[in-house]
Amino acid sequence: MGELERLTSIDDLRTFGPARLERLAAEIRQFLVSSVSQTGGHLGPNLGVVELTIAMHRVFSSPRDTIVFDTGHQSYVHKILTGRTEFGRLRRRGGLSGYPSRAESDHDVVENSHASTAISWADGIARANHLAGRSDRTVVAVIGDGALTGGMAWEALNNIATSEDRRLVIVVNDNGRSYAPTIGGLARQLDALRTSRPYEKVLGWGKRTLKGAGTPGQVTYEALHGVKAGLRDMLRPQGMFEGLGIKYVGPVDGHDVLAVEAALRSARAFGGPVIVHAMTEKGRGYVPAESDATDRFHAVGVIHPETGLPVVPSRFGWTAVFAEEIVDIARSRSDVVGVTAAMLAPVGLAPMAEEMPDRVIDVGIAEQHALTASAGMAFAGLHPVVALYATFLNRAFDQLLMDVALHKAGVTIVLDRAGITGDDGASHNGMWDMALLRLVPGLRLATPRDEPTLRQELREAVAVSDAPTVIRYPKSALPEPIAAISRDGVVDVLARTAGDGDARVLVVGIGSFVPCAIEVGTRLADQGVGSVVVDPRWVLPVPAELVEMARGVDLVVTIEDGLVENGVGAAVREALIAARIDVPVQTHGIPTNFLEHASRGEIIEDLRLRAADVARDAAASVAASVDVQN
Repeated sequence: MGELERLTSIDDLRTFGPARLERLAAEIRQFLVSSVSQTGGHLGPNLGVVELTIAMHRVFSSPRDTIVFDTGHQSYVHKILTGRTEFGRLRRRGGLSGYPSRAESDHDVVENSHASTAISWADGIARANHLAGRSDRTVVAVIGDGALTGGMAWEALNNIATSEDRRLVIVVNDNGRSYAPTIGGLARQLDALRTSRPYEKVLGWGKRTLKGAGTPGQVTYEALHGVKAGLRDMLRPQGMFEGLGIKYVGPVDGHDVLAVEAALRSARAFGGPVIVHAMTEKGRGYVPAESDATDRFHAVGVIHPETGLPVVPSRFGWTAVFAEEIVDIARSRSDVVGVTAAMLAPVGLAPMAEEMPDRVIDVGIAEQHALTASAGMAFAGLHPVVALYATFLNRAFDQLLMDVALHKAGVTIVLDRAGITGDDGASHNGMWDMALLRLVPGLRLATPRDEPTLRQELREAVAVSDAPTVIRYPKSALPEPIAAISRDGVVDVLARTAGDGDARVLVVGIGSFVPCAIEVGTRLADQGVGSVVVDPRWVLPVPAELVEMARGVDLVVTIEDGLVENGVGAAVREALIAARIDVPVQTHGIPTNFLEHASRGEIIEDLRLRAADVARDAAASVAASVDVQN
């Protein structure tokens, strides 16, 4: 029986000696590689925090002491140590979430998959503890150096600096990376903290020279060694944190359990805010991850554990199409620049950065800054293309509204992973963007249905110089190209079915739901109901041609990969009312709820967004209208 199997509770950890702790760490890494290789998930970040997490649970008493992870994808080891080792259905329906989850355990507090928020959470919890007189507990925020590039983290630090009496420990998990290597001034400062060790050189010289000088030299060396902490404080460049008035401990080797434990005990004993700076290696202990220069296996699909190679090679998908097309556009337009928020490779800007390094800007995990800086670049004559996951646009809505749109800035925003993503859980479904973007005056939004329309609509977007444009596409696989049979203005007509007479239903497919819309048309025809299936291509504002197409039909059906409340379907309904076209609109989309993690297909089935469901509802509505007329 191994050490992991012998571990029956967190309390057991405190009885382990150094040898057992080392064996436990090795077993946890083996468990992570074996399990995550079968399900997919965030592997590299968790391999890097094994010893760090063990040390935290030896020093702090969770859940009385609150531990908040930023971001939560580095919490797998925490799950294991708190008794959740059923990783066979990780990130699948009925299995463990890929992030902390209150539904799973009292040890989890914050789902936290949007970065840079943990210190604010910790500040709030610590403040409440202080006001309630709960002086026997400590709040711990574990934040990666990448997440420290987010402005919200520094807002929290600024407030914490005035709170000397709150029991709060901030563990900076410094691996030099967010997804890819961390960038910017913060990264350079942390590099200095990692590598500038002049006090060690001083002590090394003292040890060699003074110990060779007999008893007097030995006494002198021991005195010097006793003030090592003082020398360290004078010589290392730690002012970044202590200048805020927050005590600082480190840097400490994040893979030495006992060293981390000593630093954490010191921080806990202080009784006020303390930063513990732990240096770790993302992907540690797994050669394929350590050898991956791109992101150290930040997130993987199902892989062969021996080699790290994917079991099913990735297909040429939406992101790859964007990556290829934006490079081609940039070659012919010197004003086009790419902007990313610490996700160069995941959003497809890596090829452009490789070919044109001066024209791709990685701002760190700072979506707000990305949007406002892009407005500034547009004012100065550039056309920024800001590539984000759809879920992260939420963080920069004010900047999009008040800095980009208000000033009619020619900025294109490309939203990857739009709509239902599924397995990453509630916070990563990119389902909010279209409903939010409806509120932005002058904004134009396109929803490509396939590779050719993505390429064409991206070119149309960057041609707009006096308003924001948005292109959004899903995480799902690319469909086969879907040709239009005709085009009316910006609207593509994809299919016409006669049924038992004239077309009676206008089926509007939005982006990834265009194939579903075509199948709905076919199913309606099978029931004797004629239809026209269209793709508006540019869905906001609602095209005038689409409004005119609704004249004379009995029903308009919209299907979208976003919120049904205030979504594109709702916009179509309002446009028809404004045009005094009295036609009912049946909208299909995502309800205003947080969706539990499951596969995209399972969620679509749950929400009745399959073609069979939509066609059934549409046919029932048409039949009801016939009954009313008769």
